[in-house]
Amino acid sequence: MKIELIRREVEKELPRKRWVHTMGVVQSAMQLARQHGADSEKAELAALLHDYAKYWTADKMETMIRKYEADQDVLHYEIELWHGPAAAAAARIQFQITDSAVLDAIRYHTSGRVGMSTLEKVVCLADYIEHNRDYDGVEHIRACAEQGLECGLIAGLDQTLTFLIRKGKKVFPQTILARNFLIDEWKARNGGSL
Repeated sequence: MKIELIRREVEKELPRKRWVHTMGVVQSAMQLARQHGADSEKAELAALLHDYAKYWTADKMETMIRKYEADQDVLHYEIELWHGPAAAAAARIQFQITDSAVLDAIRYHTSGRVGMSTLEKVVCLADYIEHNRDYDGVEHIRACAEQGLECGLIAGLDQTLTFLIRKGKKVFPQTILARNFLIDEWKARNGGSL
């Protein structure tokens, strides 16, 4: 399916503010992909679709996950995590996207996972730092991102985990494992702590 058709479909699905955010993620993901050796066309496609299901009802997201996603553990955690796997399912079913790298970047953009590919890291980090983002801590995450994908993602995941803990919400174990894995990657690549 052509990217322009997908772009029109995504824009129809999202409120204006979320569409602006999505286009910011697309821009940031393409830039990060070029900087870190990922495929910028795949980054564009994954970023474009990353929030496609964000405003669906809980029932619609759950149905897509139960019907099309092998791993359904996310359904036992906060609903904010559901739109990634639901959007990945929609990308595959509705838009006939078969590239597993693109689908995984969509699927794991909120939770992270152990062994994230460069493309997955790019889309996840772009979601945290795109230029329209304006929340407490975003500048710190952007500064860390200047040091590398792993550093930026660790800072982003730290902020997410802190937020969930302060709100008394359940933490998705995969996110903690992703953070720990990223720390190990960072240490191995840079010879020490952050």
